[in-house]
Amino acid sequence: MARPTVRSASRPKAGLVALGGGDRARDPGRVTLVGAGPGDPELLTIKALKALQAADVVVHDGLVSDEILDLAPSAARRINVAKRKSRHTLPQDDINQLLVALALDGLTVVRLKGGDPFLFGRGGEELAACRDAGVDCTVVPGVTAALAASAGAGAPLTHRGAAQAVTFVTGHAAHGEPDLDWTALARPNQTVVVYMGVSTAGLIAERLTAAGRAGSTPALIVENASRPDERRILTTVAGLAVAAEGLKGPALLMVGEAMAMAATGLGVGTPDLADLQVLQSASLRS
Repeated sequence: MARPTVRSASRPKAGLVALGGGDRARDPGRVTLVGAGPGDPELLTIKALKALQAADVVVHDGLVSDEILDLAPSAARRINVAKRKSRHTLPQDDINQLLVALALDGLTVVRLKGGDPFLFGRGGEELAACRDAGVDCTVVPGVTAALAASAGAGAPLTHRGAAQAVTFVTGHAAHGEPDLDWTALARPNQTVVVYMGVSTAGLIAERLTAAGRAGSTPALIVENASRPDERRILTTVAGLAVAAEGLKGPALLMVGEAMAMAATGLGVGTPDLADLQVLQSASLRS
């Protein structure tokens, strides 16, 4: 796909833009950053659905399911700007320019993002680009993957006596290891949720252990949260690296005492290693 460019043609009147190659002008469109949630179409908010059904063009992430995309009008143009590790269809700056260019052409643009636009979704950069270009931009929040993973597994992110706080961090960094406060993350009685941490699971376990977190602390890995092929692996901090091997889909690492509740029959605390098990969901909506 050719990289989009924003035309610098002067505007004939305030509030109007020149169309590329055209001889008339129209009011500029708008951009709505919409959280598509973790994958299950039923977890879309009503506001997200309404925005999607009003779209002229949908600029979407690669992980957004066809079931959700099919909720847009059949005439709406779809543009896939998938960004996976080391494989970008478009760099972020080009995505920003694309949103602006489409809106300045008078289109109603939905930027459909997995999870929530403002939680490791770079929605803030897209909002800033629209503001800088004078494009009207609003945000519709979405259900982030951690909420779906927690609910599906029956492992609360906060729980009296076990988790008085929850912290969301990213395990991915552009260069080197993530710059995180490991001492703070290693404190007991809290849940730490690591997005994009599968490839660095071993490093994360090492840093948490070195900072004082017990290797026996329960840890839950959830792959493809809320989707029919969701997979849950209950392990410990010490076992994170081995448990994460071979995972292909998007996955979360969730560390903390309350994660032991994901195992049938186990209460809060440190599970016996013999009780740790792989919990799989063949179909969450069967």
